[in-house]
Amino acid sequence: MAEAVQASAGGKAGDRLGTGALLSIGIGGMIGGGIFAVTGLTIELTRGAAPLAFAASGVVALLTAWSYLKLTLRYPSAGGTVEFLNRAFGPGVFTGALNILLCLSYVILLAVYAYAFGSYGAELFGGGETTRQILASAVLIVLAVLNFLGPHLVIRSENSLNVLKLILLAGFIAAGLLMPGEPARLAPVQWVAPLPLLAGAMVIFLNYEGFELIANAAPQAADPRRSMPIAYLGGVAIVLLVYMGIAAAVLLHLGFGAIAAHRDNVLSAAAQQMLGHGGAVAIVVAALAATASAINATFYSSGRLTYLIAKYGELPEAFEHDIRNQPVEGLALFAVLALLLVNGVPLSAIAALGSAGFLLVFAAVNLANLRLARETGARPALAAAGLVACVLALAALCIQVLSDAHTRWQIGGLAALIGFSLVTELIYRRFSGRSIHMGRRTENR
Repeated sequence: MAEAVQASAGGKAGDRLGTGALLSIGIGGMIGGGIFAVTGLTIELTRGAAPLAFAASGVVALLTAWSYLKLTLRYPSAGGTVEFLNRAFGPGVFTGALNILLCLSYVILLAVYAYAFGSYGAELFGGGETTRQILASAVLIVLAVLNFLGPHLVIRSENSLNVLKLILLAGFIAAGLLMPGEPARLAPVQWVAPLPLLAGAMVIFLNYEGFELIANAAPQAADPRRSMPIAYLGGVAIVLLVYMGIAAAVLLHLGFGAIAAHRDNVLSAAAQQMLGHGGAVAIVVAALAATASAINATFYSSGRLTYLIAKYGELPEAFEHDIRNQPVEGLALFAVLALLLVNGVPLSAIAALGSAGFLLVFAAVNLANLRLARETGARPALAAAGLVACVLALAALCIQVLSDAHTRWQIGGLAALIGFSLVTELIYRRFSGRSIHMGRRTENR
């Protein structure tokens, strides 16, 4: 994600990003820490149909990536999603609330990444739940401080971390698919019904959200008409195949009971089964590298996200301030909220809330593309398909959550997430005295 985080900061004068760099941004953004955290949860929910679950959520991501592509080509801006929503819906309460929801969804992502880091780290050090919480909290605090004191180190470290995790994951998939396993676990008899399958697919939708980082890099694209389609659509397609390969490899080598027992670190458990202790350690290293990389990049981008939203007037002016040339207010707020989540909310709920948040935002982006179809040159039918896919996916997720007495309370969490975004925006507009605008800083005097 090095190029992604640099692009979100505006990049250096004259920097140009080619097709490979933009594709790397998308793939690096999607294959972050989420796959290490939620693969076990996905298999618990969908059993032998887990590869299909990743494919189903990937199809929703592909439709939404197409809307992002059309909007990016028409409105290239470092503001990305924020710019698209403002263009389509104007600077109203709806747009402001969506931007707050986007910020909260990124906080949830941080919590997912930190949870995975803590789980795999605890396995490495032989600790339990307390060790997981300590490591999850420590990585958030350390990387938040690092982003404040040495942001240049973040950029320099990202490429090496991304290469390491991709090499190790490629080895994991190759070993899992080539070594003798138990294909009966993938047979249709082991699949869940269509609705639970779709709902399980949407719980892990957050694994695909990283393609939206490509939009923030649009101003640095050397040949956007050529490179953007490959970056968006090719990137999602590649990641879809990688995720299906990971899920299949796990199912071939671990039984459902073992997967449930190792839900939070199922990739390393599968690697232990395939390749012994060395394989397990390699996957733990990949998980730690991937989650640290994802936390790094999210922290680096979070201050800039809140800074950009504040520049539109949709957050308090305090978020426009910087210390040591760093917009740290957003970074600090993200860190505190992520710490509360990772120490107080179970992983299944964090994943469901994060996926629901991004599905809502992406539904709005598809609607934006539909409303602006004449300007973007989009096919209305495809934009509508993306919108319907996101809405149906969110509905399936909510139905599944409501069907289980143990998870029913998560609907209240989702309602609170949406309500907080809306109420915060209403209160802000009532008392801030700031005017909302299209990228130029103005204020009511």
